[in-house]
Amino acid sequence: MKYSNAYNVLPEDIVKIIQEYVNGEYLYIPRKEEAQKKWGENSGSRETLKRRNAEIYLKYMNGAVILDLAQEYYLSDKSIRRIISQQKKLIFKINTES
Repeated sequence: MKYSNAYNVLPEDIVKIIQEYVNGEYLYIPRKEEAQKKWGENSGSRETLKRRNAEIYLKYMNGAVILDLAQEYYLSDKSIRRIISQQKKLIFKINTES
């Protein structure tokens, strides 16, 4: 996020109205709701975690032990169980929609 001088992006009369409320302070103006992005969309973190979770599930289905997966991915066994459960639900949903 970068800062913009209000005089460079807004009409002068609007700047004067805003100054009545927040004179010289920083003001955050959020994106329009339809333009908001979900966590990790810009950085690619969301996709990376999707791939990692699918990989964990595939290894589990091929016989990997939960504790071994936890050590390999530096996660708790509880997190591995949650990922496996989520992946099962996702696959079930995909199969029932087809």
